[in-house]
Amino acid sequence: MVALLGAACRDDEAKARTATVVWRKLGTWSGHGSMQTEPFISDTGSLRLRWETRGEAVPGTGTFRVTLHSDVSGRSLLVAVDVRGVGRDTTYVTEDPRPFFLAVESANLDWTVEADEAVAATAPAAKPSAR
Repeated sequence: MVALLGAACRDDEAKARTATVVWRKLGTWSGHGSMQTEPFISDTGSLRLRWETRGEAVPGTGTFRVTLHSDVSGRSLLVAVDVRGVGRDTTYVTEDPRPFFLAVESANLDWTVEADEAVAATAPAAKPSAR
């Protein structure tokens, strides 16, 4: 009987989990001017790029462009960010899993860019609130 109750509890716990996404940090870079990041590996190909520009030297003259490249071939895959001036945003990219690097082209401002990878996970289901 105890074994049956224990098995039933484990089944309820397994059913009480929900699928979710967690973000694994791949790298953070900042600078003033252009640069190329070191390579980073994405096992899922689902990327989130969070970026911010600030400290524009002369208003209206700042440029910021981030291009995602394959570190296998070196070829440009897509332009993820292309903005002028001060700002911040998040860009989501889906590519085949592989090693990547970012090419940052920037002028007249300071910038920061962070790359994260989406990883599937499970979490406990939310418990119903008592009323």
